[in-house]
Amino acid sequence: MESNGNVLLNYRRVTSKIRFLEARRTMTTGPQSLRDYHRIEAVIHFLEAHAGEQPSLSEVARAVGLSEFHLQRLFRRWAGVSPKRFLQYLTVQHAKRALREGLSVLATAYEAGLSGPGRLHDLFLSVEAVTPGQYKEWGRDLDIRYGFAPSPFGECLVAATDRGICGLEFVVEGDRTTPVERLERTWPGATRREDPAVASADVERIFGSGGDRSKPVTLLLKGTNFQLQVWQALLQIPAGAATSYSALAESIDRPTAARAVGGAVGKNPVAYLIPCHRVLRESGEFGGYRWGEARKRAILGWEAARAAG
Repeated sequence: MESNGNVLLNYRRVTSKIRFLEARRTMTTGPQSLRDYHRIEAVIHFLEAHAGEQPSLSEVARAVGLSEFHLQRLFRRWAGVSPKRFLQYLTVQHAKRALREGLSVLATAYEAGLSGPGRLHDLFLSVEAVTPGQYKEWGRDLDIRYGFAPSPFGECLVAATDRGICGLEFVVEGDRTTPVERLERTWPGATRREDPAVASADVERIFGSGGDRSKPVTLLLKGTNFQLQVWQALLQIPAGAATSYSALAESIDRPTAARAVGGAVGKNPVAYLIPCHRVLRESGEFGGYRWGEARKRAILGWEAARAAG
């Protein structure tokens, strides 16, 4: 009889095979940036499904319908490194190194305090935060412009106000409805209007190389005091590093609240900019992600490649 561990492993591999097939179906649709990401996602799912077989580069390339040359070129264009190097960033060994580095960085950041803007890549972030009680005073006057646009990690919804970006979510399996509904629940009294041009400009500013980097990206966050504290802690973790739930709890002087911290991490309303993807399990496993585990791995690998380069 199989152990629970083997059953779970087999389940994950079967699930990865299914997701690989789903990702393959979207590899040839949409803008080039989306096609590139879906191929990366398909590669990650394929490797998860066949981890025990250690597939060669030619086998991976054949699985995603590319030649070895084109697979190499895709990774170079998307991640800046070879497929072999990129996949090294997705191992537990690398994750454990990132955890060690992230824990020390987080501790240092908290010794210096949380005031002032945090730095993320070459973007400066400033945060304006409101509690639910404060929101009642002026939330009905809030005008939110939102739209969908391609990013290096698939299509995303970005929502912005005159006071800052208040939402960023990746589209999962083509479902545009859920991110819009979540935006409506988070800001129920606001006026919302779709504005694809503003959304595209914001996504280019966040992810692209040609955006305006001369002024800070401001985030408008609504949450409980505890959630805001956790989200501010996440902003202290630089690209290429990581932390664990228990270390994050300790950094905000709540060492017994790791489970509650995990809940706050999962409620992050601004993907990528508030880097909840940099929280890993104590074992070095990547763990879950609201917008898909493969996307979490892709973001971490992409960031590690740029941090190393």
